[in-house]
Amino acid sequence: MLRHLYRTVNLFDTAKSALFLCFLAGCSGQSGGGAPARGLIYYETYDPRSLDPALSTDVPTGEMVTLLFDGLTQFDPDGRLLPGLSDRWTSDRKGQRYVFHLRPGVSFHDGRPLVAADVQRSFLRVLNPASHGGRVWPLLPIAGGGDFADGRARDVRGMEVLGDTAIAFTLTEPLAIFPKFLAMPVASVVPSSVPDDLGQRPVGTGAWRFVGWQHDDYLRFARNSGYWGGAPLSESLTVRIIPEALTRAAEFLSGRISVVEIPFGETVRWEQEHPDWLKRKAALRAVYVPLNNRRGPLRDPRVRQAINHAVNVAEILRTVWNGRGALAAGAIPPTLGGSDPSRRPYAYDTTEARRLLRSAGYPNGFSVQLWRSGTNVEMGRVAQAIQSQLAAVGIRVEIVSRDASSMREAVRKGDTDMAITDWWADYPDADNFLYPLFHSASFGPGGNYAFYSDRVTDSLIVLARRTVDQSAREALYARIDNRIFDAAPWLYLWFAVDLWAEHPSIAGWDVPAIFNGQRWTKVRVAARR
Repeated sequence: MLRHLYRTVNLFDTAKSALFLCFLAGCSGQSGGGAPARGLIYYETYDPRSLDPALSTDVPTGEMVTLLFDGLTQFDPDGRLLPGLSDRWTSDRKGQRYVFHLRPGVSFHDGRPLVAADVQRSFLRVLNPASHGGRVWPLLPIAGGGDFADGRARDVRGMEVLGDTAIAFTLTEPLAIFPKFLAMPVASVVPSSVPDDLGQRPVGTGAWRFVGWQHDDYLRFARNSGYWGGAPLSESLTVRIIPEALTRAAEFLSGRISVVEIPFGETVRWEQEHPDWLKRKAALRAVYVPLNNRRGPLRDPRVRQAINHAVNVAEILRTVWNGRGALAAGAIPPTLGGSDPSRRPYAYDTTEARRLLRSAGYPNGFSVQLWRSGTNVEMGRVAQAIQSQLAAVGIRVEIVSRDASSMREAVRKGDTDMAITDWWADYPDADNFLYPLFHSASFGPGGNYAFYSDRVTDSLIVLARRTVDQSAREALYARIDNRIFDAAPWLYLWFAVDLWAEHPSIAGWDVPAIFNGQRWTKVRVAARR
């Protein structure tokens, strides 16, 4: 059972804590949205793992690291790649050697100036097998990075410090999207002399300075007035730990948090009662059902196409998902380059579905299992709708409900026929929806849960990764996505649309398309709107 927010009532035991709660609520005693806070207040659904970039393996940790630290590059709320600690970079014609130049005058929160050696040591620290760090994949393209991470080398030969102001990276092979990898939280830069308690008392170059952390309750930050990107407009930012969705909504309405994601079950009510507060943004999140291309009837693309025709996805999106999505006609979200807006989703056509099943040798259908996470109510309802609609064309679906970890393990091993799941972007590029989800090197744990395998697709994905020209690369992405779509390795559902509310006392916040795209620097507590 999730811990309830009001375990924090113990804070009243001290005068200091009482003053903190007064800060949160604005000390006005009003409710129903009438108690604007004096500072910005965000939330996480659970406590971050750490505040050390090297241990950034989950969204709360990544979001907090983004407030405190910077990488050589960064994303804005719309997912655009921007300069970070590096104000410019160059690459060779192949996209295999990159030189990043550091912007002048950047200092850590303790006053130490940033130099190129800090970047090198930060990356070595992440890759060092003795550090027991997080997800190191953004740095593995660097030549020698994999050998160093596996303990087979004493250094990373592909990193070269060029004085105090620049650093060069030589990659194992060309990779045009490498600068986007360096915007990931794990690639954030820490001081060369790393404090022993960096994960609990971080020192970075970021827009916010660390103030305090009451585990499972809140984190406090103060603005970095000397931030190279311009000091945040607000003096403080508090991040509360609030596990329960309805509790978060209630706290928002009471003016005790600045923004909130609208609970699914509350969508219609909020749209009716508070339309002026709502913000929508297409998320880089695909909701889909991988069809195991190596199991039984699902090995035949005609069967997989029949499944897509047999499910009324538009109806399920409207009735079960509250319309919070855009129908998928491929695996690339429509906001990313490489998505083809002219491609249409599979049409709901049970006659065509039956024809395809007959041609594949299954005139009377067949039986399959559809796995789902027992803790995700919305996904469970989608699974039931799919079960009902496939029955109409003779496909008998048994729903298997397991806890999330057991389901994930079974899917990765290829022990499932079908499983309802989703994919959140790690970085805003179509490559993140192609290489991990469809390249044969990504089977199972890598993300290719459909076990889709096609040599032409593999070669085109590699070619796209090596193509420096953006327009040419996006044309390849569209070609790849179209080829995969025709093979129907998934039951294509939709791309989620995020729905948030911004409190009337807040101005300047934007829903981030990518989890580390919002730094809160341009957000302020404003006059009531």
